[in-house]
Amino acid sequence: MRVLVTGATGFVGRSLIGACAGLESIDVVAALRTSQLCGESSVGVVVIGDINDETNWRPALAGVDVVVHLAGRAHVMGEAHSDSLARFRSVNVGGTTALARQACEAGVKRFILISSIGVNGARTIDKPFSEVSTPAPHAAYAVSKLEAEQELRQIAEGSAMEWVIVRPPLVYGAQAPGNFGRLLKLVSSSLPLPLASVKNSRSMISLENLVHFLRQCITQSSAANQLFLISDGIALSTPEIIAHLAVGMGLQPRLFSCPPALMRWGASLIGRQVMYTQLCESLTIDSSKATSLLEWVPPLPPELALQKCGREFLALRS
Repeated sequence: MRVLVTGATGFVGRSLIGACAGLESIDVVAALRTSQLCGESSVGVVVIGDINDETNWRPALAGVDVVVHLAGRAHVMGEAHSDSLARFRSVNVGGTTALARQACEAGVKRFILISSIGVNGARTIDKPFSEVSTPAPHAAYAVSKLEAEQELRQIAEGSAMEWVIVRPPLVYGAQAPGNFGRLLKLVSSSLPLPLASVKNSRSMISLENLVHFLRQCITQSSAANQLFLISDGIALSTPEIIAHLAVGMGLQPRLFSCPPALMRWGASLIGRQVMYTQLCESLTIDSSKATSLLEWVPPLPPELALQKCGREFLALRS
């Protein structure tokens, strides 16, 4: 089986490439924007340049059976451009649409699109998100991901190409970017954090568990034409997350209480509303469809995955 991975040098892409490259049954091709190494000598590399609706993906699609589309424009902290939605659409919608159309023409059998739980919303209140939840994207990035999903399904409809859409929540690991990377630095610093009174519930997924699930989507026939919301399977509060990270780092978590309303006000003052939402609000996912339809069991429980993350983070800094 020949598998094309886009975004091969990204946080998830590097790990997926590594997990697939060692399998005799899978021949991996990495699509890169520039001529940089992807870390695996056994992987074929095709440079495709900038990603938009005019990208020529055809050289990368030759003989490909499955596409795993990870590449895209992600949310940039502090981004306040008036045309931010247009920028997201150019890459996430235009680039996905061009790739899906050319994949159809090339005879690709399955197209796996990694989307985002942001398509469903930024938080949950009464019940977890599931595959039947009504989409309610909360930001320009999430809007572009939903539109990319819709384009893929429309292109694949009536063709021989199967589609699979995966909406993961926050993906964590020792080299995670964004707010989780900032949290790792804060925990390792042993600075007191004002989160002891937070009583939320967060569904996340470790990098290892996500890569394991994507391999299932590549190989299992029952994944065809399905949408999956996935997670580690167990939701944890922010204080519990910090405690497990600290254990992995060999530290004692240092937490003190602060009224959530005060933290919300402070976050709004410094433009960190997204960070406040991720740290203090709840977002839970019902991933039972993945476990029942694909018989998928996350290999790492979140407690162990977070402790491993803490250990590896310290090792990388030493």
